[in-house]
Amino acid sequence: MVLTIRQATRKDAAAITRIRIETWRAAYAGLIADEVLDQLDAATETRRRAEGWDARHADPRSRELLAERDGTAVGWAAFGPSIDRDLPRDGQLYALYAVSSEWSRGVGHALMTAVEERMRASGFRHAHLWVLEGNDRAAAFYERHGWREDGAVMVDQRVIGGHTPYTLHERRRVRDLSAPAAERTA
Repeated sequence: MVLTIRQATRKDAAAITRIRIETWRAAYAGLIADEVLDQLDAATETRRRAEGWDARHADPRSRELLAERDGTAVGWAAFGPSIDRDLPRDGQLYALYAVSSEWSRGVGHALMTAVEERMRASGFRHAHLWVLEGNDRAAAFYERHGWREDGAVMVDQRVIGGHTPYTLHERRRVRDLSAPAAERTA
């Protein structure tokens, strides 16, 4: 079973959407209300994702990667320049997801390694990401990869599923990309 990582394109919008929705429903069960997760709409998100592709990738440092196992998309990561005003020179990992059937099978590790390599190649010396409060599995994964909490918290008021306002509480993690990673296990 061969795992490959490649740069995603607009044509991957449906696969990315499937990964994100499936992973949200698995990883955030009990952290986000079921009725909110049930409202996630693949057709709407796929259309929005494809239509906004060029705008999200206007900066050449903004990229999306797709992990494929034997040609089937099983993971996705998105990253680029920071959108956080207090860390304007950082890179930011916007998303990293693997479908639940691939948890603990190396997909996340492969994506994280590829993201960090590409961030370094883009000139980022530091990076950060946000983790949903209570998502202990993700927090432990990032910890194993050398990402540490910096004390910043965010109350993210957003619309999920296109029509339901919802509040997410997130904690920031940072990484010095010039330092070697902590001992990594997938």
